[in-house]
Amino acid sequence: MEYTIKNKTFDEINVGDSASIENILTERDILLFALMSGDVNPAHLDPDYAKDDMFHTIIGHGMWGGSLISTVLGTQLPGPGTIYLSQSLKFLKPVLIGDLIKTKIIVIDKNPENYHMTFDCACTNQNGKDVITGIAIVLAPTEKVKRKRIQIPNIEKALGVPSS
Repeated sequence: MEYTIKNKTFDEINVGDSASIENILTERDILLFALMSGDVNPAHLDPDYAKDDMFHTIIGHGMWGGSLISTVLGTQLPGPGTIYLSQSLKFLKPVLIGDLIKTKIIVIDKNPENYHMTFDCACTNQNGKDVITGIAIVLAPTEKVKRKRIQIPNIEKALGVPSS
């Protein structure tokens, strides 16, 4: 089955519209995020260090959660063609391996003069507690986009790592 990705244009979106995704943070996510970003802070990667820090365990990168907001904006609302202009973030609680994070964005303002949209953003854990909140401003697309959804390959397979 072929999946597609499509947007909503500025004119199709109303204040109050929302979109969301859910993700579970895994150890693999932490390792891949560290590899991609270069952020090797021991709070994310070293259990011996983490057991003595303020959270007493490995925690996810804060920007992993921030990137989930980008995912919703770029794939759902508005979707393809969206240009990120700014993002404020408040990191309220750590995200731990196994946490289920629901990332939700809500349109709170539209500016028809420049096609800017403002979104309230929140990442909430499985206990209903906000772990990240913020405000995003984007340039919303004015033309429809519908494309084949690119399937990301399994990283181990792409790198030729033998399966165990």
